[in-house]
Amino acid sequence: MIEPIRDLAHLGHVELFTPRLQESRDFFLEVFGLYETDASSQSVYLRGFGDYDRTTLKLTEASTTGLGHVAWRAVSPEALKRRVAAIESTGLGEGWIDGDIGHGPAFRFRDPDGHAMEVYYESERYQAPADRVSYLPNQPQAFEGRGAGARRIDHLNLFCQDVPATSAFLSDVLGFRVLEQIVLDERRVAAWMSVTPQPHDIALTTDRTGRRGRFHHLAYWLDNREDVLRAAELMMERDVFIECGPAKHSRTQGFYLYVYEPGGNRVEVFSGGFVVYAPDWQTVTWTSTTLGRGTAWGAKVPDSFHVYGSPPVPFAA
Repeated sequence: MIEPIRDLAHLGHVELFTPRLQESRDFFLEVFGLYETDASSQSVYLRGFGDYDRTTLKLTEASTTGLGHVAWRAVSPEALKRRVAAIESTGLGEGWIDGDIGHGPAFRFRDPDGHAMEVYYESERYQAPADRVSYLPNQPQAFEGRGAGARRIDHLNLFCQDVPATSAFLSDVLGFRVLEQIVLDERRVAAWMSVTPQPHDIALTTDRTGRRGRFHHLAYWLDNREDVLRAAELMMERDVFIECGPAKHSRTQGFYLYVYEPGGNRVEVFSGGFVVYAPDWQTVTWTSTTLGRGTAWGAKVPDSFHVYGSPPVPFAA
């Protein structure tokens, strides 16, 4: 057995581009229930009420939607150095940045499909203002029940032209485990991967449009299924487009709801799922004969779920 790489701690933050910054900001604040921590002329920084870091979502004004970058926190300064050396050996490194609001120096790189990523260690813990300090000292802030009540960042899904290459990079260079996968005609077409016990910190799915480097969705965690149902009611009343759900995934076993935020990025509220503590977990493989229903209870996933992403591109239905 190859000794596992345990140098990454968790998903740190995600930057999303939006052509409608103010509307996207208002959506995440009022509908998702996130909190604004900082702002600049082009970006807004947000977090869930249960996120311990100063920020987990950066919205940046741009001409179109899409992924700005994904950031992973290392477990130590030494672990960061090891991962940077491993990334540099692949030729995919882009160099260091001084840092951003909420974190220190970070090393920028791209995965084989072209998605921008960074890895860092120094992180600023969120400090609640006096009127939001929790009664419970182990909580980063008080629960206020705003909007959908998104507690914390959970995972993201990236569209890939080449899932095998990108998943191999995440495994071999960064230490992700493939917990589940879909294999069709002896080729991996989707993978659910983690560096934590979660069922996935990142998912990779084949982009049926054939493009590289597109974004599928970002998910925030809700405490239970009833919160997901409540979120669906909230989205309905706010006339937010619901693409699919509420329903239960076959893969990951999570309870989900997918919507589009005003800028056009797909976002999800997610709860449930299984956890994996076993160091010798055997990858669960779904094939054409064992694929079963796309969702656990048989709810149909619309065709848009497999082709719509950020930035949008023309596709044949």
